[in-house]
Amino acid sequence: MNLKFRLAALYTLFVGLIIVIISFSFYYYFSEYQSSSLNRSLRDEGIVFYNQYTTVKAGHKDSVFPMLRSFNIRRKALSKEQVTLLDINKKVLYFEPDTGNVELNAGIIKNFPLNSGEEHYFQSGDRKVFVTLLDDKYYVAVSVIDKYGIESLGLLRLILMGLLIGGLILTAFASFFFVNAAFKPLASLSMQMQLTTETNLTSRVHEGKGNDEIQQIARNFNGMLERLNQSFESQKSFVHHASHELRTPLTTMLSQTEIALSKDFDLDEHRALLESLREDQVGMIELTNSLLLLSQYEKIQSYSKWPQLRIDEVLYETIGSARKMLPGVDISLDFANIPEDENELVIQGNDALLKVGFTNLIKNAWQYSADKKVKVIIDATPDYMKVYVENNGKHLSTSEIEKLKVPFFRGSNAAHVKGFGLGLSIVQRIISLHHGSFDYTALKPSVNRFTIYFRQK
Repeated sequence: MNLKFRLAALYTLFVGLIIVIISFSFYYYFSEYQSSSLNRSLRDEGIVFYNQYTTVKAGHKDSVFPMLRSFNIRRKALSKEQVTLLDINKKVLYFEPDTGNVELNAGIIKNFPLNSGEEHYFQSGDRKVFVTLLDDKYYVAVSVIDKYGIESLGLLRLILMGLLIGGLILTAFASFFFVNAAFKPLASLSMQMQLTTETNLTSRVHEGKGNDEIQQIARNFNGMLERLNQSFESQKSFVHHASHELRTPLTTMLSQTEIALSKDFDLDEHRALLESLREDQVGMIELTNSLLLLSQYEKIQSYSKWPQLRIDEVLYETIGSARKMLPGVDISLDFANIPEDENELVIQGNDALLKVGFTNLIKNAWQYSADKKVKVIIDATPDYMKVYVENNGKHLSTSEIEKLKVPFFRGSNAAHVKGFGLGLSIVQRIISLHHGSFDYTALKPSVNRFTIYFRQK
């Protein structure tokens, strides 16, 4: 059973239940009202006959029965009505109609003990009966067959049953129609999703102009496609550049090896060839390590388990290692302001990753510095912590800034600098893992500033 059929069936069942409850309630209250109305009519009949009988003066009893019968002809009689008057000894004084069964009501009274003023209504077979004792002298009994009421209730049952069946049928058709109309955009969206593959991630589903749930799903799906497309394009670009960067040193090493095999070199020439091969091998090792770092950082998800670190201590250790690794580098570490609370220098992070990120950033600043000087500044407040890494050199263009964090991208000032264009990409991913941000700013006159931003908790 599909979702559309289930929703339509549930809606029909729900509406049917409401119709049943309303129908039964209407039938119940109508039957109660009709029963109450009949009870009032029976009581009125009995009281009228009693009052007519008691108003006749003594000595004129013979005129009572013709007058009562005349009154009964003039009024609108109930269906098969029988009225009986009995004295305190339960002797029948009067009954109407005179062709009726006198024992019908009299027998009821004789078997029904009453106190003065009591009124009773009950069902005896197919007759509704009213019985009362008035003035401790007379029993009055009125009974009828409520033919009109029975017919009315029967007709009402048929009408309500017809309304129930008709309502269920109409509700079923209407629910299937509206559910199908409501699911039509979703069905169209599903069809478009089926046509979307890895080869056409640039196609988009129709979003519409509204803001209902279907259109929100369409917008979210298009957003997902956009992110997937960017991820696929990034992977394609990464694989393309990685294969290119690996192919170049391998080709160089192969050509040098073939030359060495085809010629007789002396000792110095062999040494120079080996030095060249070693340099290419070191470059390949660095490239492979960088590629491994990039692939590993994508899988790190343990940020919540990282310890608290003091950023100044991490930077001191990183600078110490950089001074040994980078020949002629001049690195200074300053504070934009002295924090009043040392906890302002603390962040939650991974010590090894942060050292790799800061090392790559310092190395990048050293490589492209005009004077081999690198300036590191810590700016810590209760709300945020910033680390600035500055050097003196040529500013990057707007287009270069936009591609700065793209793997294997190298700016125009990298023509005479060895590298693979992966350093800043690694920095970006490490800082992102620490829920920070990384940006470049060109300062006057020729200062390049890289800013790492961490928000304090």
